[in-house]
Amino acid sequence: MAGFVSHFTNRLDAKGRVSVPATFRAALVRDGFDGLYCFPSPHLEAVDAGGNDLIAEIQKRLDGYSTLTADHDSVSTALFGISEILKIDGDGRVVLSQAIREHAGINDQVTFVGQGFKFQIWEPERFKAHRAEAMKRALAVLAAPQPSAAQAGGDAAPGVVQ
Repeated sequence: MAGFVSHFTNRLDAKGRVSVPATFRAALVRDGFDGLYCFPSPHLEAVDAGGNDLIAEIQKRLDGYSTLTADHDSVSTALFGISEILKIDGDGRVVLSQAIREHAGINDQVTFVGQGFKFQIWEPERFKAHRAEAMKRALAVLAAPQPSAAQAGGDAAPGVVQ
């Protein structure tokens, strides 16, 4: 299976390094990305991370805005302009910058959370709270009736935004 799945919690060392889970590193290698692309989530106290698939998704979103507009520039700044590319060392570790740690509230532990084409980096207690809310929301979304493709006006699978 390609992509990022499951979740793992690892400790930061005294130098601010943390081991990226082996399955996540393997997914990055399959993706062909050298390192780890990440940026503070614009809507969560977490960090979005990944490789080429994540960058392609961001570019696809940006392509929906006219260039040289305030909307394009704002989204581009939030998703590219304040991003970082972290180098993964020979032991599978990355150094989390102070900006990343501050945004996510990370002190001594990090939880990596797979989301398919990307993963998130969380402070473990914040993730526990988020996970509880996400489960409630997911159950509500999954319990709601889904329109058929014909009703939705296209061939998209239920719940897929075109």
